[in-house]
Amino acid sequence: MLTQVNYEVKGQLAKLLATEDLIIENRKVSTASFDVERRVLTLPMWEKASGTVYDLLVGHEVGHALYTPADNWMSDYPNVPPSFVNVLEDVRIEKLMKIKYAGLTKTFYNGYSQLAEQDFFELESHDIDDMGLADRINIHYKIGNFEDVSFTTDEQWFVDQAFKTNTFREVLELAQKLYEHIKDEQEQLTKFDELEFSKGNEGSSGQGMPFQPSDMDSDIEMEGDTGEDGEAGQGEPTNIDSNLQEDLEFASDDPTGGLHGGVEGAVTDKALQDNLENLNKKDSGGSFYEPEYVELPDLNLDTLVAKNNDVHEYLDHFWTASQRKFDEEVTNPKNIFEKVDNDYRLFRRSAQKEVNYMVKEFECRKSADAYARATVAKTGVLDCTKLHSYKYNEDLFKKITVLPDGKNHGLVFVLDWSGSMSTVLMDTIKQLFNLIWFCKKVQIPFKVYAFTNEWNHYSEWDQPDEYSWRSKPNLPAHHEEKSCRVKVESTFSMVEFLTSDCKKSDLEKQLLSIWRLSTSLSAYYRWNPKICFQAPRRLNLSGTPLNEALVSLNQLIPEFKKATGVQKVQCVTLTDGEAHPLQYNKLFRFPNEEKDYMGTRSTMNGSVFIRDKNNGKTYSCNSHQHELTSALLNQLRGRFPDVNFIGIRVMDGRDANSFIRRYMDWDFDKVQNIQASWKKDKSIKLTDVGYHAYFGLSSHALGNDTEFTVKEEATKAQIKSAFKKSLSAKKMNKKVLSQFMDFIA
Repeated sequence: MLTQVNYEVKGQLAKLLATEDLIIENRKVSTASFDVERRVLTLPMWEKASGTVYDLLVGHEVGHALYTPADNWMSDYPNVPPSFVNVLEDVRIEKLMKIKYAGLTKTFYNGYSQLAEQDFFELESHDIDDMGLADRINIHYKIGNFEDVSFTTDEQWFVDQAFKTNTFREVLELAQKLYEHIKDEQEQLTKFDELEFSKGNEGSSGQGMPFQPSDMDSDIEMEGDTGEDGEAGQGEPTNIDSNLQEDLEFASDDPTGGLHGGVEGAVTDKALQDNLENLNKKDSGGSFYEPEYVELPDLNLDTLVAKNNDVHEYLDHFWTASQRKFDEEVTNPKNIFEKVDNDYRLFRRSAQKEVNYMVKEFECRKSADAYARATVAKTGVLDCTKLHSYKYNEDLFKKITVLPDGKNHGLVFVLDWSGSMSTVLMDTIKQLFNLIWFCKKVQIPFKVYAFTNEWNHYSEWDQPDEYSWRSKPNLPAHHEEKSCRVKVESTFSMVEFLTSDCKKSDLEKQLLSIWRLSTSLSAYYRWNPKICFQAPRRLNLSGTPLNEALVSLNQLIPEFKKATGVQKVQCVTLTDGEAHPLQYNKLFRFPNEEKDYMGTRSTMNGSVFIRDKNNGKTYSCNSHQHELTSALLNQLRGRFPDVNFIGIRVMDGRDANSFIRRYMDWDFDKVQNIQASWKKDKSIKLTDVGYHAYFGLSSHALGNDTEFTVKEEATKAQIKSAFKKSLSAKKMNKKVLSQFMDFIA
């Protein structure tokens, strides 16, 4: 019974054998192949092949990867059949692989044993002794342990030389000699056949010499020595001549050259390839598309990133215009931002407890880690307090504890700026601000990006009520479009909301501006008549291009590390839902068209793999939204092993259940355990689901206004309820923040 082949494992095996980080592609192809120029090893997705046969092919093709050069040899040897070179080169590279990895000898033996049992070389219908020399060499070195192959003295020289070849050039020279040898033999055989044929004609022309078939013609059916009238030599010679002519034509048309072998090529090599192709069940119920390997684009950050100064200059202009417009339309002008700004100041004051708690947790964990790595060293200075013990104690010197320098940290925040965030936006912003204030207190560099499709899409304007759907024409592309490359739309932007680079006073002003913006977009305030302003169109909520944001981190993280000089980066994503699918470019051609056109195709068709061109690793996108996001996160983790990727998911009870089931792969026991934690703490923590840690937080329990406050006329029950609510909120916040600090410190 065949077991399912783990393609990822076989790919890693190939890399280990090659001692090279090859690019591995698993495709629905007939057999394995290796592109020596691109260093791409293509492995077939066989469903009917055993693991042993698969290992055989992997070892064989890695041999080509290691030892077969990318030479255009056909121009120097135009007459040599490629199958001759392939047969002889197979002998050389398999010999070298067995020398390099002794364990492969058993793998090759067992693999070819299975292929022989299944008659992959199609020997049951052929007599091996009647095959051409190239075919017999191929059989001898591949399945000679299971099949007897005989050679003449002249032929044995080629068999021995095939094993002695050490370089590809020697293989080519031997293939040329093999071709010339077989060609000479066939020419001699043709002359002999013509001579015999001529003699036969003379015997049938009435000269009294009956036709005498040679040994090679003994299988030709004849009427006999007597005709219908019983007289000798009175048969129909035309029938005999016709049969002989057909036999000669057969010998010339047969790729093996009939009984003696020809120069057209080795049929056993072709038979092996054809039968290997049958192992690949192309329409096996999986994806409609063939596996596709796509790469991430090199993005132009100048067009992709909306710089911090530009963003807040735009916001300041809009707030000023909004106030001016309000003053012009009412008789009693007022500060339209008064209430919102006061709310911000109250929150800032109340949040200091949580911020101080994070600072305390961070410093404690940092100190604990430092002392765990501490070493004790002798100073060479006598400790006078130990001199009295010199008779029984040799340790009389002072010691010093050496604390290694810890790595400096930096944080990159990725904020979801999608329409669904409107119900939890303010709660998310509160969590973000807590983290920003924490970073400022412990002097950790940071960047805050919001991902959106709105910033580039719309034109700039002066009037705050300008809400036309006028989009910018001819948006600059973020990258060059190439086939099999992920496409990032020109409308996508990473908006740089906040950065540690600016002054303290500027940062405070920017925080207030973001608070105003979030308030105006919050569903809670959207229809509140007390709010007299709206958000600018370019910073309105959009779709959920989370996946595009993750793609952009491949360049934003190195840029952040270079600018700040940090060694350890924490990348925190704050979101409320799943991302929309990614597209990739693909060349297509319509029927009856001569030119290709560049189209797009979804990455979520179940057969797309993202390949990191930096390390050659591949990541399956699968066919579900969260799986694509997990693949992109795994790609980031593979490329940046020194970065912690943390997710914070803000959700309500309805979303929590589907979220838990989705990421627990519908495992009943796991789901039950996580759901119990959610009911108790209104928070959960998932690990290794793309993110190193994925925190699920209740949107209803996130409020930082956890002070114990009740009305004057409150009853005992109301007071008790308010007190429990206050304690519960504080407990939840502290638990989550403590877990978060584990990663930061």
